[in-house]
Amino acid sequence: MSAYFAALSEALRTAGIFQPCLLLDLDRLDGNIALVKARLDPSLAVRLVDKSLACLPLLSHIAKKLETDRFMTFHPPISAAVLKAFPDAGLLCGKPMPVDAARAALVKGGADWSRVCWLIDTQERLAEYDALADEIGTELRIAFEIDVGLHRGGFSSPEALSKALSAVAAHKRLRCEGVMAYEAHAPHIPGLFGGPAKALAQASERAAAFVARLGLDQRRILNIGGSKTALLHRGRIANEVSMGSAFVLPSDFDTPGLDGFQPAAFIATPILKMVEPMLPGPPAVTRLLQALGRFPRKGCYLYGGKWMAEPAFPEGMKTNVLLGLSSNQQFMGLPADSVARPGDYAFLRPTQSEAVLQQFGPIAVLSHGRIVDRWPVLPMM
Repeated sequence: MSAYFAALSEALRTAGIFQPCLLLDLDRLDGNIALVKARLDPSLAVRLVDKSLACLPLLSHIAKKLETDRFMTFHPPISAAVLKAFPDAGLLCGKPMPVDAARAALVKGGADWSRVCWLIDTQERLAEYDALADEIGTELRIAFEIDVGLHRGGFSSPEALSKALSAVAAHKRLRCEGVMAYEAHAPHIPGLFGGPAKALAQASERAAAFVARLGLDQRRILNIGGSKTALLHRGRIANEVSMGSAFVLPSDFDTPGLDGFQPAAFIATPILKMVEPMLPGPPAVTRLLQALGRFPRKGCYLYGGKWMAEPAFPEGMKTNVLLGLSSNQQFMGLPADSVARPGDYAFLRPTQSEAVLQQFGPIAVLSHGRIVDRWPVLPMM
């Protein structure tokens, strides 16, 4: 592992990058894409989650390799950029948007927004979107959020969905495209309560009961899954799965459903200082805590910090609860035999890709041991 990070360090030095950056290993990314293609049920399409891959060149790279033009979107500024960059793409909202946000996007955005399918989670929101469609005089595509066990909202029973579908039939400007189910809870169900496999099977059964209430012309989007579960599904009910973070594998996604995938995104930042750390106050307190193994005998300060990320290199690098976190100069404890020096790079593995990819400006793209490009990220606001 140290040889890998040594190679990354040399690539950053050669590219003249001496500040915190997000590094994307394109070779590992392509390996993860290949695993998706090999393991994905052939009856399922992939819908790329834009919030987790918030960089147009990154989305384009994955979309081309998977031959998909489906995206799941969560934030109008990002939605607008994706619509512009992918003129043939269809977007599904991954969360129900406030009707005022939808109105603003539709009024300002023009014809491109006809390619967006809006998510409906309640009868009340359905009525709001019906009124919006009449107000602006346009047809709106909608899909229904259904609860298959996560209990985060959406229609809780097939009967409730049937009631909503009856209302849609009376709404001339609303067109039902299908349903969206999400079962992020399934991989975390303990064996005491049946375990992940049973939870996933139950989620699929619940989804099937909802889908049975749809007309044949209302099943264009039968969406289920997320990065942790997408490759475990078989196309009995759904016709597509959503994936995003899996392609770069942040640490929160180390799950059996992604076995064999490799982390492809790292935060790289220079080490500013090497220190023999001392706590403020009497030196005896520091010595006592070190003797008890509660405080390190060697440490460093990083350029920046307080990221949603876990230490990856130098080996044995750890945060320290006594000195806490800092977004300016973060202290990291090191093993007593560490040979790290000021000017070396430290690497951290993001716990999630959402938001983290956008914190460092253009992404440094690594391929075959060299930084070959810088990819701009999408706006957070």
